[in-house]
Amino acid sequence: MQTKNILLLGLLGLAFSACHKEESVKVSTAAVTVGQTITSDTLSGSVKGTLQSGHTYYFSADITINAGDTLLMQEGTRLIALGNGKTTATSPQITNNGTFISLGTQDKNNFITVPDSLRTTSNIGAGFWGGIQCGESSGDVIIKWTHMEFAGGPAGDAADPAVFAAGDPRNFLSYTNINGHVIVEDSWFYGSTDDGIRILHGNISFMRNTFEACGKAGGESLNMKAGTVGDVAYNVSIGAATNSFKVSNSGGATVQTNVYVYNNTILNGGMRQVKSGRGGSINYEKGAQGKVYNNIIVNCRFGLRITSDADTTHIAYNNQYYYANADYMIKQFRSTDGVGRAASADISSASVKDKNPIFGSYDVDQFDFSTVTPPLDISKMPLTIITAQSYNWTLLPGSPGLRKGDADSFQAQAKVTSGGTYGATILQPGVDMGAYQSDGTGNQHYSSSLASK
Repeated sequence: MQTKNILLLGLLGLAFSACHKEESVKVSTAAVTVGQTITSDTLSGSVKGTLQSGHTYYFSADITINAGDTLLMQEGTRLIALGNGKTTATSPQITNNGTFISLGTQDKNNFITVPDSLRTTSNIGAGFWGGIQCGESSGDVIIKWTHMEFAGGPAGDAADPAVFAAGDPRNFLSYTNINGHVIVEDSWFYGSTDDGIRILHGNISFMRNTFEACGKAGGESLNMKAGTVGDVAYNVSIGAATNSFKVSNSGGATVQTNVYVYNNTILNGGMRQVKSGRGGSINYEKGAQGKVYNNIIVNCRFGLRITSDADTTHIAYNNQYYYANADYMIKQFRSTDGVGRAASADISSASVKDKNPIFGSYDVDQFDFSTVTPPLDISKMPLTIITAQSYNWTLLPGSPGLRKGDADSFQAQAKVTSGGTYGATILQPGVDMGAYQSDGTGNQHYSSSLASK
């Protein structure tokens, strides 16, 4: 039975690192099913099996996916956390020691969120629940076309002490298995208290996601540490408290951090961070290596930051597009406390409002950053800085970024399983700058997470 299951999973495109020998996987044209269908609308204790399409489920206390078990959300499933974010006990988390899969689709998104009455901009950073926290030997995490919102409740005994101290705000997802795979694509992450996602170790592919308002007073949209290897591409990050993408080799691992960050669109980042020299867009530090190409960085407090203690010998970068409507941002397009410099194919504002990227439907000057001096408390920040209700970041004809991407110097690392129901859909570097390509490929999001119901 175990051998049969492994062969079947291989045909599907993923060999689960945590597939229980007594579970089976069935595929039909209607839905993918793992184990038994979960019929109760209230989850508690240990959970495994399938959350059914079109159903809504609730949890008010921690739930656990045990080692060897799998929890799968079919398309169009809602998982509602009932918490208030005030204490560990009232901020439930999903503890994943097995395999977690959310298979939303473009037509039928999945949601891991809070009751509709709490899905408001006033609750950014409230941290109503504790996110998905994975053990060091957990299986894979696969998240597609899923909305994850308002996580960040204080950590307690159920949280990994290697990741969180008592009381620390938790993330939408933390992952620590250096041999595991994390595939996150076409999903939304809205309003976290601190880092949106933290990868301590593991093989990753983050493609075509949107991060909004991550971090109340500090924190990255996506924070990658020692032993993280893979690709971060075609994502949008708007209004991150510190950086959108932080890449570091800190934390001690036998595998060196190596992340390719390309074709992302980053807007209005770093305005809430109080620490000097921190916050803005993309940050490589502490022995990390990788490649950084084709990113659009708009009105960010700092541009690309490569610190002197990064593995600078093995970091390649070029073809960044910088725009700003404030002079202090222009002076930090290449962070002055780092060692990164202007590259041959960069596009940069030479003066305030020079070289507007000309997005399809987003006014880069709707807020005049020259009128404020960071850091800014989130309560003082217009929502247009940190989130958006509708938008289109496709580059229109006449944009300086059209056909200025480098699509030839490198390929994606593709460190995770690709293709099939469970594998990643990995896009190679694009010919246009940013997350949206003029041929219609790239990021497919055109509205805020909160606009989806």
